[in-house]
Amino acid sequence: MNKTAVIVCNGEFPRKEYPRYILRNADYIVCCDGALTKYLKNMDKIFGTERMPDIVIGDMDSISKAARKKYTGTFIHETEQDYNDQTKAVRYVIGHLGDVSSIYILGAGGGREDHTIGNLSLLMEYTRMFDLKARGITIETVSDYSSAFAITDTSEIHCGQGRSISIFSPDKSLNIISEGLQWKTDEVVFDNWWKATLNKSSEDIVKLKFSHPSMALIILN
Repeated sequence: MNKTAVIVCNGEFPRKEYPRYILRNADYIVCCDGALTKYLKNMDKIFGTERMPDIVIGDMDSISKAARKKYTGTFIHETEQDYNDQTKAVRYVIGHLGDVSSIYILGAGGGREDHTIGNLSLLMEYTRMFDLKARGITIETVSDYSSAFAITDTSEIHCGQGRSISIFSPDKSLNIISEGLQWKTDEVVFDNWWKATLNKSSEDIVKLKFSHPSMALIILN
């Protein structure tokens, strides 16, 4: 159980090398339905050959009839509307690809800000929805600008000195004691999104001590 899956969402397709490197080296590639066109447009530049996604998942409302006919064997038709396509893709990977330990999400941002905020906040929701810690699975959203992931308890983040870091949490009862940040979070009350943003690491390793198990979103730039 040490393989990687990349989920491609229908946001801004990455242009920089790091997210494209992740995509190029993925063991499995899953496209949300609306992202298939963008993926196919960039496929040759990234792989130098045809590398079709293993799965295309969603309600298929963004896929042309010609594409549905050509790639019919890769489609998973999900009609329920309780969760977005990103979550459907994560759920499929965890439920059907049992040898995956790392999931990377690309194209989750860009375009509509509400989609970006929603997709990033879902990283926290996945920690309890799929019991990621017990499964030994990590999920990270990567773009041309940042990497984002959720933590649920005291953690050490090996980010390197001078890295920009923002911390978000929906739990205003949570207290986070920090080491290795330019501005300590010890007195921060997480009652609004901006409260622990735009910080910077003063050490190679940032230590965050939680007052109790909860959830927080970490964004590294």
